[in-house]
Amino acid sequence: MLADKRIEILERSHSPRKGPATAKVTIVEYFDPACETCAAFHPFVMQLMEENPGKIQVIMRYAPFHKGSDYVIALLEATRAQGKYWETLEAAYASQQVWASHHDPQPQKLWMQLSTVGLDFSKAEQDMQSEQTIRNINQDIIDLKALKVSKTPSFFVNGKPLVEFGSDQLRTLIEEEIRRVY
Repeated sequence: MLADKRIEILERSHSPRKGPATAKVTIVEYFDPACETCAAFHPFVMQLMEENPGKIQVIMRYAPFHKGSDYVIALLEATRAQGKYWETLEAAYASQQVWASHHDPQPQKLWMQLSTVGLDFSKAEQDMQSEQTIRNINQDIIDLKALKVSKTPSFFVNGKPLVEFGSDQLRTLIEEEIRRVY
């Protein structure tokens, strides 16, 4: 796959982003909100951003591998219309044990955990079914297949995949890219 085509597939304009658009290091994270490792790694990625102010941008991409996560992904996508994506993601990770049991997932229980987020619940429910929500999620699924993403979390830093998974390995890849581009 050509590098330009890979970047195009990784960095879709519809994807949630955190950090400045001027950042020269972009982390693309394929995640599943029901994935315990994703929940554990999220604070680490946010810490890396804090340690390197203005230098890193994170782009979140969906990988609905666990049963029930497709529902939560639709909810996350719907909350973007209300500017509540990041708060909802934090609440989903914090309450994962309530709704994401791998033996008996009950993603509808996430609604009970969102009282402090400030969502218009009826609008979010409606937006979960919108054409735009469905299109964005489907595009992420198409792209993860093209990139051969098979586990979560999966990271790409400036288009380079994290080959060997681990926090030290991710930090090293990010630090290498920061040195290279700054």
